[in-house]
Amino acid sequence: MKSFVNQHILNERQFNRKNLETLFERARELAPLNKPGFGAFLLQGQVISLLFYEPSTRTRFSFEAAAKILGAWTLTSENTGIFSSAAKGETLEDTIKVVNGYSDLIILRHPQPGSAKRAVNVSGIPIINAGDGTRSHPTQALLDLFTIEKEFGKIDGVSIAFVGDLAHYRAARSLCAILTNYKNIKIYFVAPKNFKMKDDIKRLLKKSDVKYFETEILSDVLKKVDIVYMTRTAKEYFENEDDYLKVRGMYIFKRIHLGQMRNHGIVMHPLPRVGEIDIQVDKSKKAAYFRQAKNGVAVRMALLSLIIGKT
Repeated sequence: MKSFVNQHILNERQFNRKNLETLFERARELAPLNKPGFGAFLLQGQVISLLFYEPSTRTRFSFEAAAKILGAWTLTSENTGIFSSAAKGETLEDTIKVVNGYSDLIILRHPQPGSAKRAVNVSGIPIINAGDGTRSHPTQALLDLFTIEKEFGKIDGVSIAFVGDLAHYRAARSLCAILTNYKNIKIYFVAPKNFKMKDDIKRLLKKSDVKYFETEILSDVLKKVDIVYMTRTAKEYFENEDDYLKVRGMYIFKRIHLGQMRNHGIVMHPLPRVGEIDIQVDKSKKAAYFRQAKNGVAVRMALLSLIIGKT
């Protein structure tokens, strides 16, 4: 992707180091803006539609905040599969074609892998993938990467442990993929045998000369990494509850683990959490997950402004 202008954001693999630097520079410029209309000159007159077929708090609210801060109008449909014509049997493709007539850009979250590509194939306006089944969540990867840069002043050379159900967790997949743009990255996968990171991501890491290691024991990696990236066990992606219960609660980051980390280390989580980080951890400066969530507004402002904003 050479330029952001009028581009679809389908997955994290379309980014390279140069356009990531462009995006983060814009995010740093826009971060101080925090009220609707403060950046109205950038998106004034634009209409942005948010089609969310899955529940969302951070992604939907941060996109909506980003759009409104920059002066855009928003059309929002949460639980689109229930509260739209999708409930009557309308296809995703037809919905996208209809909303094209009302909008300048569509932000789409959908539970089916490949849904973002289906939308792109029929859309005449930019589509941003805000979560595509278990496959991809590119804007989460962008804000995670921006958070790492803010916390450490760099991305090259960081080491990170992904912990939990890595087979289903799209945020972990996306961040792994986008980290291949940086040098001397080390990745540790901490997961039960049946919930390990999928082979396609491991092949990508190997191809990109990113070192990765696998273990089932959280304590094995705490002193080796700069970042512990906890993940939620996503019940919605399990076919039966027994499989879900086998992995839920297997990894819980507790206050005692903070002392086992490097002094400069941080704990990240894309949220929501459902017990995998004890609330006592919140008091520590190493708890970066709420700062991480806040960064989503600046990164999404930057993305929207670069795609459809005035220069």
